[in-house]
Amino acid sequence: MNFLDKDLEEYVQQHSGKEPELLQELARETHLKVLQPRMLSGAYQGRLLALLAKLIMPKHILEIGTYTGYSALCLAEGLHQKGRIDTIDIEEEFTDIQRRYFDASGYGKQIFQHLGNAAAIIPTLKGEFDLVFMDADKEQYPHYFDLIIDRIQPGGLIIADNVLWSGKVITKATDEATEALQLFNKKVAKDTRVETVLLPVRDGLTLLRKI
Repeated sequence: MNFLDKDLEEYVQQHSGKEPELLQELARETHLKVLQPRMLSGAYQGRLLALLAKLIMPKHILEIGTYTGYSALCLAEGLHQKGRIDTIDIEEEFTDIQRRYFDASGYGKQIFQHLGNAAAIIPTLKGEFDLVFMDADKEQYPHYFDLIIDRIQPGGLIIADNVLWSGKVITKATDEATEALQLFNKKVAKDTRVETVLLPVRDGLTLLRKI
């Protein structure tokens, strides 16, 4: 669902930062070769992710849901010189394209891929996180939040994608994903450990700053 008029959305993109050439190539390849290319973060949201990462300069990023690697590369633009990204995805078919673009970007040695169930992998990762990007199975968002909240550094940021779920969050839930997102949105809005802003960017993007 587009929450802005198409012409207005194009205007917004034209007056925002330019998408790097490597990401343009990755977007093209994703649309040509991968099913459901709409899952890609896209140029405008990607520039927002990159800018947020640059403001924080995180030493440790956790990404839950890699897809073809577009959002990880956006976040890497703000990564601390000695930082690392742990990115998790359950789909093995994407690992080769991810690695190819990670290595081409210059951030390859700082991005570590994990294949499997995120809920099982997250507890095995060492250290605390400065930035977490959630863009995986929506049914698990409340659980992912519980797994990471105590491992976020004060001042750190959690970014959750697709929190408006094509507008379904304001309707009576008829599926598990919608119900989980409604629960997640209520849960984080009431949690006193974070400052919360839900942005109507694309399909909804929630920013959670750890207090």
